[in-house]
Amino acid sequence: MPSHYTTNMRFKFPILAICLEIIIIILFGVFVGYETNDGGSGHGHSGNDSVPDKFITPYPMFQDVHVMIFVGFGFLMTFLKRYGFTSVGINMLIAALGLQWGILMQGWWHSHGHSIKMTVLSMINADFSTATVLISFGAVLGKISPVQMLIMTIIEITIFATNEHLVVEILGASDVGASMTIHAFGAYFGLAVARVLYRSGLRNGHDNEGSVYHSDLFAMIGTLFLWMFWPSFNSAIADAGINQHRAIINTYLSLAACVLVAFAVSSLVQEKGKLDMVHIQNATLAGGVAVGTCADMNISPYGAMLIGFVAGSISTVGFKFLTPVLASKMKIQDTCGVHNLHGLPGLLGGIAGIIATSMGAKKGFSPTMQAAALASSVGVALIGGTLTGFLLKLPFWGQPPDQNCYDDSIYWEVPEEEEAHGGSAHGDQNTLKSDA
Repeated sequence: MPSHYTTNMRFKFPILAICLEIIIIILFGVFVGYETNDGGSGHGHSGNDSVPDKFITPYPMFQDVHVMIFVGFGFLMTFLKRYGFTSVGINMLIAALGLQWGILMQGWWHSHGHSIKMTVLSMINADFSTATVLISFGAVLGKISPVQMLIMTIIEITIFATNEHLVVEILGASDVGASMTIHAFGAYFGLAVARVLYRSGLRNGHDNEGSVYHSDLFAMIGTLFLWMFWPSFNSAIADAGINQHRAIINTYLSLAACVLVAFAVSSLVQEKGKLDMVHIQNATLAGGVAVGTCADMNISPYGAMLIGFVAGSISTVGFKFLTPVLASKMKIQDTCGVHNLHGLPGLLGGIAGIIATSMGAKKGFSPTMQAAALASSVGVALIGGTLTGFLLKLPFWGQPPDQNCYDDSIYWEVPEEEEAHGGSAHGDQNTLKSDA
């Protein structure tokens, strides 16, 4: 990378972040208000002291989804041995910006020209839009700057909201757990960005592009949070009653089946039969992704388990065999393997939705429109990600040079000991501490 690339963010990052927040505050002041019981201003009591169920009932689901966004996604990406600050910290930054912008983007599409009314449901949908960017973040983790991530967040959520409106309102497809509109979209958007931002200097890998024992343990914390709360993610916006009940059960069973298969295939594809922590951290979640589209459909418990079975298999095989091919042949450096956790299972979920609707698992939905929704999500993501990648490739966004990729110290103040001995093995660090 040219030496004139500067990574000093003292002015460019604060100015961009503050300007974005000021613009969002102004837009909220003009367009956003509270949803109220009586359609009035909502200030004080309106004569009815009881809060309607529709306002408070979704809140536990929102809490679960919120934990997934800020804790689950953040810690899942801490596997890189020298990039934990960015994985958790920039994840929080993206999520905070994304949920605000998501409320505006989705609100404008759903309000049909009226003012945007805030509810707990709109907060859940805002978190969903943020999840899309966090998935894409995994594809470029370690190779772009915080300034680039702010720009990517604004652009991607804008395109995501447009595609979601096309899929749900115009095509009339069912995607309650968002296998297509969030997971497939986020994965292929991120992969398109990664392809445009390909770094030939990293084609043989990087010293910091790996994990150590404790970083893999931290990443497993993210896995467990995501795994436990995924039934809430897939059922949060389902119609209350039997559909939501069915979405919870289907996701629960798909995840459980996925875990056993992911463990089994991980051992099977390793020459010595040992388990690979990368597979366990990621492929065990693929069942939640894949069952999303038909989570609220009448696919029977065994159908959900079958989807989890296939998802765990293809995700693990993808991590083992497909990721190296993408890097070497297609020049797509997918840091977190989002293609295997979100892309392939997202495609599987879309295909499962097509099959399920053709068998009458959910009345009123067409398999043709389901197929169109899947094609739209992937196509729009690839085009949008490619264009965004070219914008982010401009040389003044503070992107790191190749030798400083996957290293927190370029953008963060890190403890002196970590900075001095970051290149040492984990065992050497322990020895130095003992000597000191």
